[in-house]
Amino acid sequence: MRVVALVPGGIGDQLLFFPTLDALKQNYPDAEIDVVVEPQAKAAYRVSKSVNDVLTFDFKDRNSPADWANLLGVLRDRDYEAVISSSRDWGTKLLLWLTGIPTRVGYAGSGGGFFLTNSVTLKPDQPTVHQYYDLLQVLGVTAPCPELDIRLPKADQDWADAERKRLGVNGYVLIYGGNEQLSPGLVTSYPIESWQKIIQDFQQKQPELPLVLLQSPENTEFVAALTQANPGIKVTKPTDPGKMGAMIAGANLMLCTESAPMYLAVALQVYTLALFGATNPDQQLPKTDKFLGIQSTTGKLADISPEQVLQKVWGG
Repeated sequence: MRVVALVPGGIGDQLLFFPTLDALKQNYPDAEIDVVVEPQAKAAYRVSKSVNDVLTFDFKDRNSPADWANLLGVLRDRDYEAVISSSRDWGTKLLLWLTGIPTRVGYAGSGGGFFLTNSVTLKPDQPTVHQYYDLLQVLGVTAPCPELDIRLPKADQDWADAERKRLGVNGYVLIYGGNEQLSPGLVTSYPIESWQKIIQDFQQKQPELPLVLLQSPENTEFVAALTQANPGIKVTKPTDPGKMGAMIAGANLMLCTESAPMYLAVALQVYTLALFGATNPDQQLPKTDKFLGIQSTTGKLADISPEQVLQKVWGG
């Protein structure tokens, strides 16, 4: 059995889709599972346990007919028996129909449902991971949704051991401040001034506990500004989700915004306090004592006060 999943979105979206892929593999252990994702999200599958091959396609780009034709040709040539799509886009559903793949699963609504062989009703009030998992209903998968889980390559674990040695840390608090700006008007970083107050409070109350900033390609300017204001703070710069996950795995606590690093922390069962803007934390975080979300009452991250964060850190 050969199955392909089309999963638009960033690394965080891919991580949330992992339980669906893992459950598919558990129910069909001999299945070959491929995914089609955007180029910037391909790195997520470095830590996947269930995927054979990763194909890339820029769903958000203004693709020419030739681009769509190339993807169509690839999907046809691989003789897939089933395709699962998390996209609700009408054009993507048309593409699935043109592939001739016998079983085509996607969400009902948004037009183009007649191009699918099986439609699933999207339940927006559910956690995102369960919204994805519902796509497997029509494939006979009825077991409870598995927890988000990842596989850290040994090379990445070794890199993290060397990195911790370089930084001179063992237990530590890892801070991910967010991306500067994903798109015009969508700011996903928490203000530097607020992080400064949180860092200073930690340094006063737990001076022996190292604080480490997690730098990604998207937040280099943010990290530079925060380290300039706090010269003694340490910085780690993992180059892919595997190394990032290995550094997260060694943390006592993860302080972050809603982000791909947050989902890695969830998968690794690391104590996490995450800040949310408009998103409801209940849709993104498992309901356990290890994961706590603070949602802004205004939908803006900047309106979460440092005092709110510190109260959750020290007061529970």
